[in-house]
Amino acid sequence: MNLKLDNKLVRFVLVGVINTAFGTGLYCLFIYLGLSYKLSVLLSTILGVLFNFKTIGTFVFKNKDNRLIIRFICSYVIVYFMNIVFIRLLLQIDFINEYIAGIVVTPIAAVISFILQKKICFKKENK
Repeated sequence: MNLKLDNKLVRFVLVGVINTAFGTGLYCLFIYLGLSYKLSVLLSTILGVLFNFKTIGTFVFKNKDNRLIIRFICSYVIVYFMNIVFIRLLLQIDFINEYIAGIVVTPIAAVISFILQKKICFKKENK
């Protein structure tokens, strides 16, 4: 890894902590309010997208181009469906509930999200 990637990765992790706390907090709130895990993931993802788009774009990838929102949303759609699959698999384990499953899946979703955003959403175009 070169220093440039290390800095980007460090910034992603730091911004990700804030974004993850926001998204996980919303997920747990929606579960507490009685919503299904599918709807909880969907709503917390939708509400977090704009916040995450600005923080990740600005602080991690140094890109303020609002036209990239479609790519960003597409990466979140992929992460959403992967979340649902992983949570469903974890819920098949007797002692894991929706709270624990959502929290366990979070680091996996973060890694997938970073890769998608780096390679697809905020990819530097060759000029």
